[in-house]
Amino acid sequence: MPAPLSLIATLCVAACLAALALTALARRYALARQLVDAPGERRSHTVATPRGGGIAIVAVVLPAMIWLGIAGKSLSPVFLSGACGLALVAAIGWLDDHRPLSPWGRLAVHLLAAALLAVGVAWAGQPPWWAIVVMVLALGLINVWNFMDGINGLAATQMILVALGFLLLGLAGEGAILTCIVAAACAGFLPFNFPTARIFLGDVGSGALGLLAACLIAFAPAPDPITLLPWLLPLSAFLIDAALTLLSRIIRGERWWTPHVQHVYQRCVQAGHSHAVVTGGYAAWTLLSILVAISIAGAPQPVIIGAFATWYLLGVTIWLIFRIRHTRRMRLS
Repeated sequence: MPAPLSLIATLCVAACLAALALTALARRYALARQLVDAPGERRSHTVATPRGGGIAIVAVVLPAMIWLGIAGKSLSPVFLSGACGLALVAAIGWLDDHRPLSPWGRLAVHLLAAALLAVGVAWAGQPPWWAIVVMVLALGLINVWNFMDGINGLAATQMILVALGFLLLGLAGEGAILTCIVAAACAGFLPFNFPTARIFLGDVGSGALGLLAACLIAFAPAPDPITLLPWLLPLSAFLIDAALTLLSRIIRGERWWTPHVQHVYQRCVQAGHSHAVVTGGYAAWTLLSILVAISIAGAPQPVIIGAFATWYLLGVTIWLIFRIRHTRRMRLS
């Protein structure tokens, strides 16, 4: 039975206010412990800013996942395994925010969290191929959100829009409740991060949002390889920029696991665009992606495949144009 809208609205308001208050506390804690990101050549900000604010989102969403897992029925394994994975990713991110850890150690924890989520999907009766897809997506999105969390508001606004896209694509039941809570918690964090950043998500928050994006996809109704494609469109801005930047760094033989400022969103800031403008540009792309996803959902398979490929090809083309223009500008300067 669908949850009453009044209950969902109440939960969203509570999640937003709780995240707002907890972010304020996280900022005070970060300042007291000197957990601060200083400006530098591998960062896109110019003012020393505390980090670790994403713990507020985790503190709101994690109990909600456990509650939904205990109260739910067929989807309980996904909620509970996702909650375990979220706790692992947030914990390793929280430790990394306090003192740098080995990237390979973090990756091992991320892999374990992704595997736990996949076990939950399989335990809930979903086909094995879907559990494998969810595991790959979880591992990828944890790191994608970490890569793309580099300017004010970008990671949080994209999570809100991705959640909106999933709701419009038909996410229902307990999955829809979690989606609304995630979006509301991000909205509560956002005033501290956009347009001026008074605290950053930190690794505790960026990795957690990536895992949560995979958790929400795991609730997609009756998935099959083709009908899944529209669900990947709201993620296209992050997937394209993260994947192509990573690939370009690997091709050049760089230490791709180290911090850098080579993503298109970072290049745009370097070119003089404000964080707000760049974040708004990514938001506009994601909103258009959602419209495309909604328009092709339920269409014949050839239409879905064609529209999906065209949209991602367009995104790749735009990415290449930005990179070429930036390279030319750097050569002329």
